Amino acid sequence: MSIDWQNFTPWASLAGGLMIGVAAGLLALRSGRILGVSGYVSGFFEFDDEWTARLALVAGLVLAPLLLGAVGAGAVPDLDAGWATVIAGGLLVGFGTRLASGCTSGHGVCGLSRLSLRSAVATGVFMAVAMATVFIIRHLA
Repeated sequence: MSIDWQNFTPWASLAGGLMIGVAAGLLALRSGRILGVSGYVSGFFEFDDEWTARLALVAGLVLAPLLLGAVGAGAVPDLDAGWATVIAGGLLVGFGTRLASGCTSGHGVCGLSRLSLRSAVATGVFMAVAMATVFIIRHLA
């Protein structure tokens, strides 16, 4: 195994991780809520007192890459897949987050920091499936 030094971005990755951690911590301190993107997005059409928080999260998910692209700092992904594959993948991720009662941000960032056994198991399953998928795609397909 070798590192792709052209695309190795430890400082950007560290900054992104720190921002997610700070945002999750501030949300927990401010409202007692756990930052799980799937939970926030799934309730987007529920117009309750948390709707503005959901709107802010969805707006950030959409606007951040657009703003980075506008200033030339965004990386353009090279997808070897058509729209049908991308949509099917998105639906499978949505199904998986429902099945696991949360996503990687909810379990991996917030659940592990609270020492949740359920989150440790879910995160372990996420990682094992991701590693198996990469192995299958790169070495067996």
